[in-house]
Amino acid sequence: MSLTLVIGNKTYSSWSLRAALAMELAGAEYREELIALDRADTRARILQHSPTGKVPLLLSEDGAIWDSLAIAEYLAECFPAAQLWPQARAARALARSACAEMHSGFVALRSHLPMDLKRSQALAAIPADAEADIQRICVLWAECRQRFGQDGPYLFGQPSLADAFFAPVAARLRSYQVALPAAAAAYVETIYQWPAFQRWYQAAQEEQLA
Repeated sequence: MSLTLVIGNKTYSSWSLRAALAMELAGAEYREELIALDRADTRARILQHSPTGKVPLLLSEDGAIWDSLAIAEYLAECFPAAQLWPQARAARALARSACAEMHSGFVALRSHLPMDLKRSQALAAIPADAEADIQRICVLWAECRQRFGQDGPYLFGQPSLADAFFAPVAARLRSYQVALPAAAAAYVETIYQWPAFQRWYQAAQEEQLA
């Protein structure tokens, strides 16, 4: 299977990170095409591949797949042995719900604390709406861990698409030095110890930004 993942800068592109972690979970061989963001030709270059003008985008033998959630579901179908979703029905339902909530929600967190993997500095104050998002995330993580995390340190024990979707959130919380409950802080550390995330993070540290 020939696959090309079109992404944005590794330092900033949280949705690209989600798709790349999904590719890692699937064990898929793929080529990576990085398009630098915030350049004069960025949108034109992305539109050569994507009808939305956004990244990530997966180029496959079945055509172009845009949006990280669609990419994740496509990979789950193409690589069923990789078990990208939890296998138990109840766990899988919760994982999908959590990913959908991340996909469509937490706007304040994403607006006020954008992903920046080179950052290590707290905000002077976290806006109330972003603080509410953080509290909800901590509750959600705790529910996943308490109900289905008994066999490992990830949200559902072993790495899954849920972790791919929340890894950029964990990165934000560490980059902005947000104080967290012990359980949430432990999960952030789990993400930072995840080899798939470490590879992306190291590449971001080495990335040359204009």
